[in-house]
Amino acid sequence: MMLVLSGNEKTNNIFLERGRYYLNYIVKRILQLIPILIGITFLSFALMRLAGSDVVQELYSNRGTEVSQEIIDAKRAELGLDQPFAVQYVSWFKNMLKGDLGNSYVTGKPVFSTFVNKLPATMILTVLSILLTVVISIPLGIFAAVRHDRIADLLIRFCSFIGNAMPNFFVGMLLMQILSVKLNLLPVIATGVNFKSALMPALTLAVSMSAKYLRQVRATVLEELNKPYVMGAKARGVRNSVILWKNVLKSSLLTIVTLLALSIGSLLGGTAIIESIFMWDGVGKLAVDAINMRDYPLILAYVMWMAIIYVVVNLVTDLLYHQLDPRIRLGVTEG
Repeated sequence: MMLVLSGNEKTNNIFLERGRYYLNYIVKRILQLIPILIGITFLSFALMRLAGSDVVQELYSNRGTEVSQEIIDAKRAELGLDQPFAVQYVSWFKNMLKGDLGNSYVTGKPVFSTFVNKLPATMILTVLSILLTVVISIPLGIFAAVRHDRIADLLIRFCSFIGNAMPNFFVGMLLMQILSVKLNLLPVIATGVNFKSALMPALTLAVSMSAKYLRQVRATVLEELNKPYVMGAKARGVRNSVILWKNVLKSSLLTIVTLLALSIGSLLGGTAIIESIFMWDGVGKLAVDAINMRDYPLILAYVMWMAIIYVVVNLVTDLLYHQLDPRIRLGVTEG
C-alpha cells in the first residue's frame, strides 16, 4: 500500500531533514573545538613557562620595593609555580573544566569575572565598527564598480589607497586632533563605556577596514557585472538597478560575508593598540596589561576566548555560505 504525502507533510519532512543536517554539522564542529582548545591551551601554557621571566619577580619589581628570597619563594608556592610544569597544567585544566579559571596574579580577583566584565566594551566597539564599515565600504564599493574608470571611481580608489596606507594608531591620533582638539566634538580618551566614547575608536577601526573592503567589494561587483547573465538581463530590458540589487549584490555577498567574518573575529578579540590609545577598557587592553604584568591566568583566558571566537565565527560563516549559495555543501553528507 503506497502512502501519498500531502504538500504540508512533504514540507515538514524537508524542514526536519534540513534541521538534522545543520544540527549534525554544528555538533561536529563543536566536537572539533575540544582538541583545538586543548592543544592551544597546552602550547600557550608551555610558551609562557618557557618565556624566561619569573612572574613573582615581575610582580614585586613593579612595586618598587626590595623583597627577600624567602618572600618570593613563599609567593611562588602560594601560586603553585614551584610545582613541575605537567602538574601545573593538569591542575589548571581540571579547574578550567569546572569553570574556575583561577585568580589574577596581579589583582587576586577571579579571572572569569574580570574577563566577562571587559566583554561589553569590546562588544560595543565591535558592533559599532562593523556597522560603520558596512555603511562606508559597501555603497562606495558598489558605486565605484558602477562608475568604473571614471572620475568618481578614480577618486574613491585614491582615497582607499590613502586609508589603507595609514596605520591605525596614526588614524586615531589624526581623529583626536580633528574631532577632539580642533572641533571639540568627542572626548580625547574614553570617559566610560558609552556611545560617545566608543565613536572615535570605532571610526578609527572603520577607516582602515573600509579602505581594504571597499576595493574587495568593487572588484567583486565589477566581476559580476561582466558576467554573461548580466548582459543577458540587460538585453531583455531589465533595469540596471534591478540587476544590481537583486542579482549582482546577492552574488557578491559571499565575499562580503567572508570579509566581515574575519573582521568580527579580530574585533571581538580586542584591538590592543586602539583600545590602549583611547583608554577603552576592553578585552584588548586587558590582554596587553596582562602580558606586561606576566599575569598568566588572564593571558590563558584571552587565548581561549580567541580560539572560541574564531571557531564560532567560522561556523556561522559556513552556515551563511550555504544559505546564500545552496551549491556550497557543508562538512557532512546532505539529505
